Amino acid sequence: VSAVGPLRVVVVVCLVGLTWLLAHMLLGGENSLVVVRHLFHGEVYALSPKPRKYKCGLSAPCPAKHLAFRLTSGAANVIGPKICLEDKILVSSVKNNVGRGLNIALVNDIADLLKFLRPLHEGTLVFVASFDDPASKLNDEARRLLEELGSTAAKELGFRDSWVFVGAKGIENKSPFEQRMKNSKSTNKYEGWPESLEMDGCVPLRVSQES
Repeated sequence: VSAVGPLRVVVVVCLVGLTWLLAHMLLGGENSLVVVRHLFHGEVYALSPKPRKYKCGLSAPCPAKHLAFRLTSGAANVIGPKICLEDKILVSSVKNNVGRGLNIALVNDIADLLKFLRPLHEGTLVFVASFDDPASKLNDEARRLLEELGSTAAKELGFRDSWVFVGAKGIENKSPFEQRMKNSKSTNKYEGWPESLEMDGCVPLRVSQES
């Protein structure tokens, strides 16, 4: 009976040590690999550290004079969209500022679609993430204004499509930051809706935006 006490102490010490080691691997140590030796057979395993995340969860930092962003469209009509810019959440269900249709964030403003698309200043960045149905209330003028911001999908955007887009007033070419998933019975992930879209990247600043 007296030998059981020391054995329990050894087991407890081993468990505490393993717990500390696992916590260190998961939460710390970004500069080097963590090496673990198997207790019974002596094999050595090298475990990579947890990858570092940058602004808006990007896997790498944006270069100078660029803005980090991440857009996520809504999932069906249940989970709302999210817009992150420079590590600040502009639109999300948690902030309670999402709605059915197009959720749009400007650099400094948010309002009704045509009211703020018409008078946008040159160089204004526009971030768009759909939720439920982005197209039913879009008229020809709204589609044209979105095309002028660099969209190639706005003119064909359909009922319950998923759509994320970053554009700018006065853009000379089509925006490289756009994804669209068509509502199709053969490919829909949810009943009646396509899968949610996620897009991130770095938007270059124009000279007028740097001041």
